[in-house]
Amino acid sequence: MTGGGPGGSPGIPARSTTTITPQAAPNRRNTELAMLAFAVAIPVFAYANTGLALDARLPAGMLGYGLGLAALALGAHLVVRRWAPYADPLMLPLATLLNGLGLVFIWRLDKAPELPQNSPSAPGQLLWSALGVALFVAVMVLLRDHRLLQRYTYVSMAAAMVLLAAPAFFPPVYGARVWITFGGFSIQPAEFAKLVLPVFFAGYLMVKRDALALASRRVLGLYLPRGRDLGPILVVWLLSILILVFETDLGTSLLFFGIFVLMLYVATERTSWIVMGLLLAAGGAFAVGATEGHVHQRVSDWLHPFAQARAHQGNSQLAESLFALGAGGTVGTGLGQGHSWLIGFAAKSDFILGTIGEETGLAGLMALFLIYALLVERGMRTAVAARDPFGKLLAVGLSGGLALQVFVVAGGVTGLIPLTGMTLPFIAQGGSSVITNWALVAVLLKISDSARRPAPTPGPPAERTEPTRVLRT
Repeated sequence: MTGGGPGGSPGIPARSTTTITPQAAPNRRNTELAMLAFAVAIPVFAYANTGLALDARLPAGMLGYGLGLAALALGAHLVVRRWAPYADPLMLPLATLLNGLGLVFIWRLDKAPELPQNSPSAPGQLLWSALGVALFVAVMVLLRDHRLLQRYTYVSMAAAMVLLAAPAFFPPVYGARVWITFGGFSIQPAEFAKLVLPVFFAGYLMVKRDALALASRRVLGLYLPRGRDLGPILVVWLLSILILVFETDLGTSLLFFGIFVLMLYVATERTSWIVMGLLLAAGGAFAVGATEGHVHQRVSDWLHPFAQARAHQGNSQLAESLFALGAGGTVGTGLGQGHSWLIGFAAKSDFILGTIGEETGLAGLMALFLIYALLVERGMRTAVAARDPFGKLLAVGLSGGLALQVFVVAGGVTGLIPLTGMTLPFIAQGGSSVITNWALVAVLLKISDSARRPAPTPGPPAERTEPTRVLRT
């Protein structure tokens, strides 16, 4: 029993203080590690299943593949734990799962006896994956704060223009100028451009968004922008048309223009920009498709895939892809038991989706698209949580670019839109693609770490001191 102090009530303490110790926000790194275990186990199980179907025994390299993939995932996890402890816990496991499944399906196509066995692609893709994780580590360590990228807004623009224009000076490959070739080494610069362009767009739109958000008149429920503010979107539209004309690269053109329109809409919150972007994209694609031979051929293949197959003695990639998807049905033929190698060389690029659709069926394709959707959703959630406008726009641009690329590839393979020849992120064979996608995930994780990091705890309030009185005698 306590007594009251001077002037207090009996039985109630005169002064009572309660100290609350702040608890650190959970960083979810252990959750990430547990999810990484599943992300490694699923591709290893798929690898074993494929080997059993092809050779009736476990693959000889299954242990090495599993340990290699686990080492890459663990190394990336330790780097995230050290340099981005509050980052999103799902992005790294999702990227690891996609990369691992891509290696399995590329190896499956290497084992097809009907295809040339001179140059298997799976070992090279594993090497490119290791280089991609190395670049992931470099970005995580060297990029202390994503806002530092804002300093290089116009440098990024210049670099992107060089990357997009460079293939025009090299010979076309399968009708499109998308590669830079030096001897036996080749890269696809558009993959690097999709990482650099959002940096420029984010820096530019952060400064100009107020002017671009102004409207002059309302037509049919839409606020149309002022004439003098149409300049940026017309310039970007013209550049995308030039890419389509000189490089006949429909995929890069759509991706380049689509990222800008998406970021413009997010920055200004004006639906009119989306409408104008769609109209300009459709008009430009129609004009070029009617005049440029390679683009016109792809549109014809898209409109009449089976007629093109008959005209080319059955050699129509889109028709073969549709047959493969139809043969897969709902649950697929089983890993290693399909015939999608009939598509030929393209089975390891965008048409690797046909292999997945045939051997895992509609259920497998929906699961794959769900993994991509989760990765994009985590990127968009990072944009919502970001505390600075540059980080918001950059996260939207990177996540939106990934979503657009998956849509363009899946739409082409399934016959929804004309074929573009782009690579399926993390899945299809291609060193440029897998390296840049790992760097993209690293930048998103840095933005996520900054957004989720708890605010610093305020210090204790300064004690109030009475002024010192000087006694004078």
